[in-house]
Amino acid sequence: MNGLTCLELCAGGGGQSIGLERAGFEHLALAEIDPDACATMRHNRPNWNVIQADIMRFDARPFAGVDLLSAGLPCPPFSRAGKQLGHADERNLFPDALRILAECRPRALMIENVRGILDGVFDNFRASLREKLISLGYKSSWKLLNACDYGVSQLRPRAVLVALRREHADEFRWPRRSFAPPLPVCEVLRDLMTVRGWRGYQEWRKLANAIAPTIVGGSKKHGGPDLGPTRARKAWAALGVDGLGIADEPPARDFKGMPKLTVRMVALLQGFPNDWHFCGGKTSAYRQVGNAFPPSVAAALGRQISKCLAVRKLAKVAS
Repeated sequence: MNGLTCLELCAGGGGQSIGLERAGFEHLALAEIDPDACATMRHNRPNWNVIQADIMRFDARPFAGVDLLSAGLPCPPFSRAGKQLGHADERNLFPDALRILAECRPRALMIENVRGILDGVFDNFRASLREKLISLGYKSSWKLLNACDYGVSQLRPRAVLVALRREHADEFRWPRRSFAPPLPVCEVLRDLMTVRGWRGYQEWRKLANAIAPTIVGGSKKHGGPDLGPTRARKAWAALGVDGLGIADEPPARDFKGMPKLTVRMVALLQGFPNDWHFCGGKTSAYRQVGNAFPPSVAAALGRQISKCLAVRKLAKVAS
């Protein structure tokens, strides 16, 4: 641990949480509304203070002085796959995040969302958000990060907002890309694809010798789990994967055709540890995986924020 603390909002199935844990942050609390996602985090990290709560009614005052406030706020208000209603969407939780920021006054803020939030249609939204952060004493910036640049075996571009108190802001640097390229899908999933002795693996691996397209999380307003709309399913088909649904188990020994992925396979492509267990039914578990912030990207950001806060802390001690 680096001696720094974190309060996380909309923690989901724990992707961002794992990354910040790797970066050395101690979670004071993790707030999440979905009971299955809460059960997932409690199962894997019994020591975490997981609070099942709607952040629209979450009181952050007991966590005043926390070092980092992090969040993976709902993406549908800004997604290109939706209507991009932004501030007019009932699922927009940025106002609640700002209220919570004012309540607990962290030294740093990190929020991830879909790349659509960086579109021109949201220029005024981001400008308004920036001004509100300035009024609270924070300097902020956005950056588009690609998960594949941090060892994750899929494209997955994500927009990240980092805001720091003015006395820390000049020390922050965005994380550099990792030196090692991500493994192709066939290598990441080899053990799971062959666990039942599938004879077709060697042929399949010729197609799946590339990284995956962006994994789609899905919305509670729609049906069961699959790997996305028609265009996404075509990209998966090019890798030899049937994207129309999620399988209950890996392909059998004599399976013919394009295999579907299991929740565990999707979790590995998202960068979750192999032993991370997801609670709830298949649809719920898949949504926890698909909506997650890849742990390695969160870890890279967390380390940069940690360095920034530590530099200022050391400078204070030296003076």
